[in-house]
Amino acid sequence: MTDIIKSIENAQYNASLSKSEIEAILKDNSINDFLFAAADKVRQKYVGNEVHLRGLIEFSNICRCNCFYCGLRKDNLTVQRYRMSADEIISLAQKAKDYGYKTVVLQSGEDAFFDKDKMCKIISSIKQFGLALTLSIGEKSYDEYKSYKEAGADRYLLRIETTDKELYKKLHPSMTFENRLKCLENLKSLGFEVGTGCLVGLPEQSDESIAEDILFFKKLGADMIGLGPFIPCPNTPLKDEQGGTLIKALKVMALTRLLLPDINIPATTAMETLQENGRLLALQSGANVVMPNVTDEECKQKYVIYPGKAGLNNTAQEYKNSIVEKIEALGRTISQDYGFHKKTV
Repeated sequence: MTDIIKSIENAQYNASLSKSEIEAILKDNSINDFLFAAADKVRQKYVGNEVHLRGLIEFSNICRCNCFYCGLRKDNLTVQRYRMSADEIISLAQKAKDYGYKTVVLQSGEDAFFDKDKMCKIISSIKQFGLALTLSIGEKSYDEYKSYKEAGADRYLLRIETTDKELYKKLHPSMTFENRLKCLENLKSLGFEVGTGCLVGLPEQSDESIAEDILFFKKLGADMIGLGPFIPCPNTPLKDEQGGTLIKALKVMALTRLLLPDINIPATTAMETLQENGRLLALQSGANVVMPNVTDEECKQKYVIYPGKAGLNNTAQEYKNSIVEKIEALGRTISQDYGFHKKTV
C-alpha cells in the first residue's frame, strides 16, 4: 500500500489530511479511482443516498465587478444585459415550488439596483411559499446580510475562488481578499448556512494553493462547497488561457468530501459543461446536490459566466426531468426535505 493510498484510507475515518498529503494526492493521477470511491463511501455514510435538488433563478446579469474570469464582468460590452422585476422573481419561485423544489437559489451579478429593501421584500415574499431560500448575490455589508437573514434567507453562497492572495488580487480588480473573507465571517456570525468554493485550473494556480483552499473550507466550517473547473470565456482577459480539467475539479471535490464529510456538495453545471456525464461522475465522487436552472429560456441564454453552459436549450421542466432520470438510474433518490446541513462530525 502506497503512502498516498494510506492517507486516503485514513481520511475516510478521521476527516484529516495535511497540506503535503493533499498536494501529493492532487499530483498523482494513478490513485484517482481509489480517491473517488473513498469520497463516495464517505458521502454515503454521512449524507446518505438522497440527492437534494435546488431550483436556480438567475435574476440579473448586471454586475459592478470586473473579475477577469467571468463573462458577466462589467467591461464585457457584448453581454445582453437583463434584470427581472421583483414580481418576475417571485413568480419563478412559485413555479419552482410547483415543479417540486424545496429550495430556490437566487443568483445574480452584483447589481446595485437590488438594494436592501428590494431584496428583503423579495425574500419575505418567497418565504411565504414554504421554501428554503439561498442567496448568491455577492459582497454586501454586515447590515445588508443581517437584514436578509431577518427577512428569512437561510443560506448564502459566496465563493472565495482562491485563497492565494496575490492571485486573488490579479483576478479581482478593485476588490480585496480581506473583504471577501470578512463577508464570509459575517455570514457565519449571523447564522446563515454558508457556502463557498473555488475555481479549479485558474492561470498561475498551484497545487499548493488548491490544498490551502481545501484546508480553508474546513477551517471556515463551511456548510456547502461549490467547485467548478475554470472555463475561459470570450471577451474576458483570460479568454486565451487554458481551462481547468474535469478530473482535477473532481479530485478537489472528493478531497473536500473527505475533510468535510457531512456537508452539502453540488455536482456543478460547469462539470456537466466540460463532459456530458460530468454531473453524474460528480455524484459518484462525493456530491449530493444538484441545482437545476428554472430561469426562463430568454434570460438563461444571457447569463453567460462561461460559454456552452449545459441545459441552455431545455425548459425548466425538461431539465429537471432529465436530471431526475439520471439520478435515479444511479440508484439514488430525490430528497423530499429542505436539505439543511446536518452536522454529525
